[in-house]
Amino acid sequence: MTRLRLLSYNIRYGGIGREDALASTIAACEPDLVLLQEATDADTVKRVAERARMGQWATFKRQSLGFLSRQPVEHFEWHRPRFSRHAFLDVVPAGTSIRFFGVHLSAVHAAWTERRRLFEIRALLRSVERHQPGFHVLAGDFNTLAPGELLDVSRLPLRLRPFLWLSGGRVRWRTVQQIIDAGYVDTFRQLHPRDPGYTFPTSDPHVRLDYVFVPRAFADRVTVCRVANGDDATRASDHFPLLADLSV
Repeated sequence: MTRLRLLSYNIRYGGIGREDALASTIAACEPDLVLLQEATDADTVKRVAERARMGQWATFKRQSLGFLSRQPVEHFEWHRPRFSRHAFLDVVPAGTSIRFFGVHLSAVHAAWTERRRLFEIRALLRSVERHQPGFHVLAGDFNTLAPGELLDVSRLPLRLRPFLWLSGGRVRWRTVQQIIDAGYVDTFRQLHPRDPGYTFPTSDPHVRLDYVFVPRAFADRVTVCRVANGDDATRASDHFPLLADLSV
């Protein structure tokens, strides 16, 4: 088997004006494939790809998701499940049969947005169900907490606290559990049972919003999953990227 290194990265507001820091962060991780969230400015993504020496890139107009790849990809496509507000990205690197599904679910910590995320993830899982027997990856910014993890409300920005208060001060986090119940493994938590793995915000990390999931039968194929929290990453975005090494 050979190694394929994946990076999942929310580059915030298109990454505009932060191309050097983003490219430096990506290059330092030496990824083969980068799944981007908030990649809304194609010119910025192109500049980041060139500076990070990634040979292929793509974005989709008016959608958050894009990708960078060191080598050519065999297939890429955006899918929007029926009734879902968010598309997801499907990428197959050349020379492999692995499908990578890039995900960016609805934001804001509140009960009604968690219900929306649950709806979105169910739509995604129905769409990828035919790939369930094979090795594939769901990765991105899921904007939700895993079962058993706590949200420190005192560290939320003041502008976001009213959304939580309007939810009664408590959110029942169910989206990640839905993915686990569908037969997937939270690879970071599997490899790091006690590491908080905070990915957001880079200015005061206190919550884990970014994940890499694989079907349970292929959990041993993920040999590394870690937060890439170098100095450039702190300046580049409000999310730290999540890096995973896969045996393919």
